Amino acid sequence: MATSPTQALPWTPPNTEDIEALPVGRWWDAIAAPTPVADRTLELLGRDSGAVIQDDIYSKTYWLTAIDTSTPRTWRMRQVRVLTTLADEGTLLGVPPVSWGAEHQTYWRIPLGPDRYLTDINHLVRALRQALDDVLGPAPDGRQMCYHCQLPTDEPVPVEVENSRGAVEKITYACPPHAPLYSKRRVWTLANATVTEHEGRVR
Repeated sequence: MATSPTQALPWTPPNTEDIEALPVGRWWDAIAAPTPVADRTLELLGRDSGAVIQDDIYSKTYWLTAIDTSTPRTWRMRQVRVLTTLADEGTLLGVPPVSWGAEHQTYWRIPLGPDRYLTDINHLVRALRQALDDVLGPAPDGRQMCYHCQLPTDEPVPVEVENSRGAVEKITYACPPHAPLYSKRRVWTLANATVTEHEGRVR
């Protein structure tokens, strides 16, 4: 995005050569979502979206948000993560150079610019909730058992739906780490999406 000399960027990544792990909570917090969910979220947000980092290696998309506008405990959504500084540890996010576009596997899907920086958390939450319903379907009612580890999960991912005469008879669920391992049938968009995180933790 071209800028005039009087249009200074609000913030720029310090590394101009490669991806750099930067601390969340110093300049911004971040919201991470699987890219298929992010695709729909961006359609719903339109011009209300700020700058967006997309990581095609791990199928993750990140919005930058104002610090302390959301915490992991204030709202919970399936497969969506709030990246913020916690009491006992920091969080690092891999940030590409400001000039990187879609020719790279990690890039600014929506370029950072004077008019595209932080995303308003209220707009983002509303769009994400709608996108999750549109992409994953309505949230399951309560905890479900993961087919793989046989443990209850608060974020069940439907990995198989068995239908009979037009009615749903059985839904098989998995926890987010085990959803990509399900191979019998893959009818849900995110069932085979990798869940490896691009962000890291530091103590």
